[in-house]
Amino acid sequence: MDRNSTIAFLLIGLILVVWLYWNSPQPQKPQQKKSQPTLQKDSLPVREKEIAKEEKKSSEEPAFKALSLPEKIITVENDLSIIELTTKGAQLRRVFLKKFNTWYYSKTKDSVYYKKYVQLVNTSKTGGDLNLIFVTKDGKLVNTSSLDFSTNANNYHYKLNETDSLALNFVFTDESGKSIKKNFLFYGNRYDSKVDFILENMEDVISSFRYDVAWQNGLNFVEENSVDEANHSSSIIYTGDENVVVDATSVGEKVTKDINGKVDWIAIRNKYFTVILTPKNPNADGGAYVEGTHINNKYGTREFYSSSIKVPFKNQKYQSDSFSLYIGPIDYYLLKTYKNNYESIFEFGNFLGLKFIIRPISEYIMLPLLRFLDGFIPNYGLVIIIFTILIKIALHPLSRTSMKSMRKMQMLQPKINEIKEKYKDDMQKQQQETMKLYQTYGINPMGGCLPMLLQMPILVALWSLFNSTVDIRHKPFIGWIDNLSSPDIIYRLPFKIPIFNIDIISGLAVLMGVTMFIQQKMSIKDPSQKAMIYVMPIMFTIMFMSMPSGLNLYYFVFNLLSIAQQYYVTHMGKQEELVPVQINPNKKKGFMARMMEAAEKQAQAQKSAKKKK
Repeated sequence: MDRNSTIAFLLIGLILVVWLYWNSPQPQKPQQKKSQPTLQKDSLPVREKEIAKEEKKSSEEPAFKALSLPEKIITVENDLSIIELTTKGAQLRRVFLKKFNTWYYSKTKDSVYYKKYVQLVNTSKTGGDLNLIFVTKDGKLVNTSSLDFSTNANNYHYKLNETDSLALNFVFTDESGKSIKKNFLFYGNRYDSKVDFILENMEDVISSFRYDVAWQNGLNFVEENSVDEANHSSSIIYTGDENVVVDATSVGEKVTKDINGKVDWIAIRNKYFTVILTPKNPNADGGAYVEGTHINNKYGTREFYSSSIKVPFKNQKYQSDSFSLYIGPIDYYLLKTYKNNYESIFEFGNFLGLKFIIRPISEYIMLPLLRFLDGFIPNYGLVIIIFTILIKIALHPLSRTSMKSMRKMQMLQPKINEIKEKYKDDMQKQQQETMKLYQTYGINPMGGCLPMLLQMPILVALWSLFNSTVDIRHKPFIGWIDNLSSPDIIYRLPFKIPIFNIDIISGLAVLMGVTMFIQQKMSIKDPSQKAMIYVMPIMFTIMFMSMPSGLNLYYFVFNLLSIAQQYYVTHMGKQEELVPVQINPNKKKGFMARMMEAAEKQAQAQKSAKKKK
């Protein structure tokens, strides 16, 4: 390995360190003794100045007078979800996803589903979610989460088959005949449902010609690593054919976003799951409001988002507005079937602004190939191994050329050392003669770096996929590797490694580092570069300690294949001799030749300048 290859390795390592540090979740700070954030009037998804002004005039009397009704819980179960609804606010009380287990999943037969399945509704504030919010003309703030609804449900548990559907209606009516209705339509084999909001005789109640349909409490945290989950949490407003992402990235940070105009949908997401609220007829007079907070509490790092769609109120006796509500996994291909650009929520990754390179690699090569292999291979670890072999085969021509180039560089090293010794006091002459030597033997000194650079987008694409795709969530491999979407921890350190902020030992990361050491040992022959044999594997091992074990498995297998390939090229393949190449004078000069000419012209110009002096 020559100096240019060494520099390339160092640059790649430096870029990776900076990028991984930039994208790594912040460590959890000790919880400060202060009150838990509550939903204050300035955090509700309506105009803050208007609320502040109107609430000063509001009295202690409720906005509506109605009978108090006992709470009823209705459960709707289909092939994919178990949905609990409550008559208190006609809210979604809990939503369990039957295909996705919690990280503390108990395999005992008597486990009830709330200890088994992922549950996405955060009930800590209003006891449920999906509410209407508006200000009355006499200055009272109304949130339907506090109203008692009646329902047409004649059963407490409904089980839907694949082709079934179920309509449930919830009605709040006050003494004067004003009513608010929420009508749900559930399907037997879908994650989404239809929701109609109907307002009757409310024309003399709602002010500002507007009400808000709000998902107020974010999503329930469902992963063991809350820091990592918070790092992937955000709220999205889809408007103007693009995502407007609202992300509270720092502890204690509160962010808001207020948009007026046509909004196609809003979403709140965590690492693997999302809730998406879509108006059937987006209105140019509408808009959206999002508020996000990032906190530390006794359960760990959390991000919560209150997101709402502004709905124009036409000030008439009867108004009905329809919405679609999706609560389910961030599955790229599943979201794509909805044809509302929901799939744009999926994170394909970005690296130094090269999203236009990373996304096509992930979207059209990596993800389809992983999904295809997963279709007939039962173990996802084996999927990754076969996937790695296929990638290695695809890169074989480049890798083989790189290894041969590095082999020639090693053979050329004695001649380069002679030039260095001969012109040790003239660095410019050294460079000129070295480039002439490269040209004489037809060697491109950067030829050994190209495959490494080409692997960078692939590595970043895989890092993003293994961090984002729900396909790999909680998938085991063998032995201690029981979750390919998180690090395979074999030991926890009693301290954090400085700079990297890591306190775990990953078995696969160690194996990856060992194979990288063997590769370096096989390729580096220059005594002045022997430190690289140890520095690079140690640095990469520490960097990859916190990476998903699926990514480390890929890199470990890839290194093993590279070692075998390098051994074959070096010891078993045809050994090429270092002979001068014939230069065609009519052939267009290459990059190295142009560099050499430029260096010679510069040297001549400097000599001429010295003579004139």
